[in-house]
Amino acid sequence: MNNLLGIFTSSIGRKVLMSLTGLFLVLFLLIHVVGNLQLFRNDDGYAFNTYTILMTSNPLIKTVSYLLYATIVAHAVLALVLTLKNMSARKKGYGQTSGATSKWSARNMGILGTIILVFIVVHMSNFWYEYKFSEVPWAQYLTNLETNETTFTDITDMVKQMPEKPNFKSQEFSAGANKVLIIKNLYHEVKTDFQNELWLVCLYVFSMIALSFHLLHGFQSAFQTLGIRHKTYTPIIKFVGYAFGIIVPILFAAMPLYFYFNK
Repeated sequence: MNNLLGIFTSSIGRKVLMSLTGLFLVLFLLIHVVGNLQLFRNDDGYAFNTYTILMTSNPLIKTVSYLLYATIVAHAVLALVLTLKNMSARKKGYGQTSGATSKWSARNMGILGTIILVFIVVHMSNFWYEYKFSEVPWAQYLTNLETNETTFTDITDMVKQMPEKPNFKSQEFSAGANKVLIIKNLYHEVKTDFQNELWLVCLYVFSMIALSFHLLHGFQSAFQTLGIRHKTYTPIIKFVGYAFGIIVPILFAAMPLYFYFNK
C-alpha cells in the first residue's frame, strides 16, 4: 500500500503516471483521427454516423471511453501538480531543462496543455453533449441491395411530429430489396457548426497547433521518463513522435477547414 501511495506522492511516480496517461491519450488520438476521417467521405455522412454509433453503443468501447475521461482528468491534474511543484522548487515550468537550449514546447507544456483542455471542454459540449442530451437531426439511408446504391433523406421534421421520440440512436431493417437505416445525424451537426461558426474553426486550428507542440515534446518525454532510452530505439521513437505530432494535428485541423471552405 505504501508503494502504491508513493507512486502518487513522489515526483518520479507522478511523472511516470503522467507519461502513461499521456501515451494512452496518444493511442486514443490515433483511433479518433481514423474514425473522424470518415467526415471526408462523400456519402452524406453515412460512414461517420455509423462510426459514431459504434463508438457510443459498443459496451467495450463505452467502457474504454469512461477510462478515457478519467485519464484526461488525471493527466490534467498531474500536469498541474507537477507544474506547481517545479515552479515552487526550481522557479521553472514543467518540462524545462537548464540553459537557453531548452525547447519552447518543453518550457510551455503547461500553457499548451491548458489550451488543449479548454478545447476538449468546448469540443465535448458542442458535439458529445448535444449528441447525448440534445435534439440532433435524423437521417434515413436507403440502400438498394442489388445495386448497393444508398440514398439519403433528412427525416428530422418527421421525427419531430411523432408523439413519442425514438428511444434509440439507430435502427436498421429490411424493406423489400432495400436496407433501411434510421440514425442520429451527428454529421449534420458537425458540418453545420463548422460551416457557420468561424470562431469554432479558428479555435480548432489554434488548438491543433498547440496539440502539435505538446505532442512533439510530450511523446518523446514520456518514453524517456519510462526509461525507454537506447541508441537503437531512441531515433525510432523520435521519428514516430515527430511524424505523429505533425500529421495527426494537421488531419484534425483539416476537418473544420474542409467544411468551412466547402459551404
